[in-house]
Amino acid sequence: MSAPHNHSAHDDHGHGHDDHEGDGHHGSLKDYAIGFILSVILTAIPFYLVMTKAFDKSSTTAIVILGFAAIQVIVHMVYFLHMNGKAEGGWSMLATLFTLVLLVIVLAGSIWVMYHMNLNMMPSMGNDAHNMQDMQ
Repeated sequence: MSAPHNHSAHDDHGHGHDDHEGDGHHGSLKDYAIGFILSVILTAIPFYLVMTKAFDKSSTTAIVILGFAAIQVIVHMVYFLHMNGKAEGGWSMLATLFTLVLLVIVLAGSIWVMYHMNLNMMPSMGNDAHNMQDMQ
């Protein structure tokens, strides 16, 4: 026969309890609100810059947008992924380097793909005003 199950030993595991020792910071509603507002601002500013054609050169616009994208990645890491400088659950040097490498790959790859898509676009798919001038 099996021995009776001792529930007190199981209860000591902490399953279902709200005291999570060593889990790190989970964030508050204030942290999420700040992160959300910063994300909206960091999205709206590049959108405004593109729509108003604030810069004469498209390469300047692309560099500014990449800068805002990098800042937004950091905002997401801090406010939504709760990464901070604390040793318990924070950033290690390896995680930070890995994040930076991924950031460079994604941002540079995106610009490379968009540049080549624009360069290889079919003539009929280009700027309609430019095509109309060619027809006249």
